[in-house]
Parts: sequence; structure tokens; C-alpha cells
Amino acid sequence: MTSGNLAPAPLRPSETASSEEGSAGRVTAAYNAIKEAIRSNVFAPGYQAAEIEIARQLGMSRTPVHEAMARLQEEGLVRILPKKGIVICSLSPADIEEIYEVIIALEGAAAARLAGLPAEEREPVVRILRDATNRMVAALELDDLAAWAQADEDFHEALVTCCGNRRLMRMTGTVADQLHRARMFTLRLRPLPVTSSEEHLAVIAAIDQGDATAASRAARLHRQHAHDALVPLIARYNLRNL
Repeated sequence: MTSGNLAPAPLRPSETASSEEGSAGRVTAAYNAIKEAIRSNVFAPGYQAAEIEIARQLGMSRTPVHEAMARLQEEGLVRILPKKGIVICSLSPADIEEIYEVIIALEGAAAARLAGLPAEEREPVVRILRDATNRMVAALELDDLAAWAQADEDFHEALVTCCGNRRLMRMTGTVADQLHRARMFTLRLRPLPVTSSEEHLAVIAAIDQGDATAASRAARLHRQHAHDALVPLIARYNLRNL
């Protein structure tokens, strides 16, 4: 089996906890560490490792790692292989198409829901969205694509987490995690995303004005444009396992 590296130091203190809260904390720590390794391609698509090996890298017992793996399998990020451990799920071009179908619908619904909030509740959300968009613009001016990608992710996360629908948040979080790896892998293959901030501003303006229809339309169109940029790129470079 191949092996990867996770930094175990931040997780070791929680391993000593003996309370119920400590046990849940270990599962969360294992879940977050493994998920971040998947999102950042430390654990690349097709990576396979035994449960005991991942537990060793994290400095944990197998129990919290096993529970974390079960959560990650539910989210479509790993597949548990009986008596063998896990394999990191890859994304095919068809998977990317399906993910975009879902995320376009969900973020459109989130934007409409935000626009329907009372003005005093929309105002702080608008500030958060504007801040993320401003950071995107600043990052592009510095040619810092990593900072741009983080600010872009902050915008989309806020769009969903601030809408108040917990089920929508969970569903979006799952597909966003699946999509993140493909977006980061192709980040430097795509043309500079100079229009993305303008599209964000259109979403923000509609939310600020309380226009649910326009907000939904702008959010959906923005993600559709992202789809239209990414999917042909995947085909051009014959990227079959992201």
C-alpha cells in the first residue's frame, strides 16, 4: 500500500482526553485531518492505506480513526475496504458534471434564502461576502492564486452557512469538499479568473436589495460559468481521476 504523511502533533493532546467530549473530539480531529489530507491531495485519488497506518500517523488509537472513516465514506470521499483499510475516491468527468448540477441548485437556493431575510439580517452577510470578494480582487492583483482560491472558497462557504438551512449546508458541504480537489488541481491550468469577483458582486447586490429571484439567478449563473471553464479543461487534459 502507498503511504502519505499527516502532521500528528496538533492531534496528540486530544488523544489523552478521557471524557465523552474528549472521545468525540478525537473523532472530529481524525476526521478533519484525514479530510484535509484528501482536499489538499496529500492523500491523492486512489491512495490506499490500512486503518492502523493512518492511526499511527495521527498518533491515535484505531477507534476514532475508524469512526472518522465511516463519516468520510458517507460523504463520498473514501471507500472502506473490509480488512484492508480505505481507498481515496477519485472523481471522473461524469462525477464533476453531477456535482456541479447539485451545487448550482443548492447555492441558488441559498442565495434566494439570504435575499429573503430581513434587511437587518442581510446586512452582516453582505459585509462578509463583500470582504471575501475584496480579498479575491487583492489576491489577483498580487498574482496570488492560492489566496484567491481561499477567498473564493470563503465567499461560497458564507453564502451557504449564513442562509440558515442546516440541511442545505450539509449537502453543499459534501459536494463542495468533493469538488475542491478538482478545482485546486486545475487552478493554474485555467485562465485567470478575472470575472469571478464581478459575478460575486452581482450576487451580493441582489441579496442586498432583497431580490430573491435575481440572487438565485446570479448565484446559479456564476457556478455555471465555473462549470463551463472547468469541464472542458478536464477533457482537454484527459483528467479522468481527480
